Amino acid sequence: MTVITVSQLNAYVKSILDGTYNLKTVYLRGEISNLTDHYRSGHIYLTLKDEKAAIKAVMFAGSAKYLRFRPEDGMSVLVRGRVSLYEATGAYQLYIDEMQPDGIGALSVAYEQLKKRLSQEGLFSEEHKKPLPAFPKRIGVITSPTGAALQDICRILKRRYPIAEVVLCPVLVQGEGAAEQLTEAVRRFNRIKCADVIIIGRGGGSIEDLWAFNDEGLARAVYDSDIPIVSAVGHETDFTICDFAADVRASTPSAGAELVSPELEGIKYLVSDIQRRMGDSIKVYINKRRQQLDGIASCRVMRSPYEYVSYRKIRLDSVTSDMTLAFTHHLRKKQEQFTYLGSRLDALSPLSVLGRGFSVVKLGSKTMTSVKNIKAGDNIKVVMRDGALSCRVEERTEEQWQKNSTTKNQ
Repeated sequence: MTVITVSQLNAYVKSILDGTYNLKTVYLRGEISNLTDHYRSGHIYLTLKDEKAAIKAVMFAGSAKYLRFRPEDGMSVLVRGRVSLYEATGAYQLYIDEMQPDGIGALSVAYEQLKKRLSQEGLFSEEHKKPLPAFPKRIGVITSPTGAALQDICRILKRRYPIAEVVLCPVLVQGEGAAEQLTEAVRRFNRIKCADVIIIGRGGGSIEDLWAFNDEGLARAVYDSDIPIVSAVGHETDFTICDFAADVRASTPSAGAELVSPELEGIKYLVSDIQRRMGDSIKVYINKRRQQLDGIASCRVMRSPYEYVSYRKIRLDSVTSDMTLAFTHHLRKKQEQFTYLGSRLDALSPLSVLGRGFSVVKLGSKTMTSVKNIKAGDNIKVVMRDGALSCRVEERTEEQWQKNSTTKNQ
């Protein structure tokens, strides 16, 4: 009996699997599960399964870099690879060389995946889109210098808006390096600031031909552009990621040229119409002011200013006389009121009372109004009209009528 090690067993099984011709190239259809995408190494680990079975699989970075879409759990795919054994764990697995979505092209899947992701990030939001300038002085064009798209754009601009300067940035529009050139062209226009609006595009083609305009880097450059961008890629039914990121999408390059260029003949007609309406408005204004001036010139003061001034002078003299008379009358009335009030005040004056033979008796600083407040021996001051007397009270006598009045009141 021969005893072997685990390593020997796994190596033997691996040699059998590797040596089996039918297992060197196999095509499988299955659903992805347990997907692990190692972004640093670039390797992709997954499990392919159907209703009854499953097999572990790996796609190394050298093959994974050619994928046009991003594998996801639950996605049905078609793969080509070889079956072998991973000796370290003794698990047999599928080593995938190529992969594509089942029932739909890889580019279509990649397109939908990128569109969904960029839309969620807000790169297609309407709030971010900039309006196109009404009268651009310089129009930037990013396209192939040999393509029909450039000829269409120049033809439209020459016919509609020949006063604009066309600034061309020639680039590849398909194939290797096209996406990078398109992206750099957008950034260059923004660095140099040599255009008021940009048209980026090309003629129609297959999804492969238009794939450079589905590049994520180009979409972000278009989104970040300070200059408004019109995406004019392909035909009416062609949509690219660039179309969604741009400020305006045109169905064709010719339509893009029409969007950025006002029609010169229309502008001329508009200017002529404005000039005509301005002239009519000025004529109406002048006629109205002339009528007002004629009305002023025909009035009395303008026809005979001396007569008008004389009349106003007579009116002024009359008003002045009336004012003087009214003021004199008013002043006389006030003087009479003043005299009357003065006489009344004079009658109430203490000096006037003293002048009629009355006197004021003071005890200290107080004015006495009754003998009851004075007693014999008090020194009093008697104020008369023309002087004062200092007296000493020898006797106090109350008048009989005062007593009688007091008794009646009681």
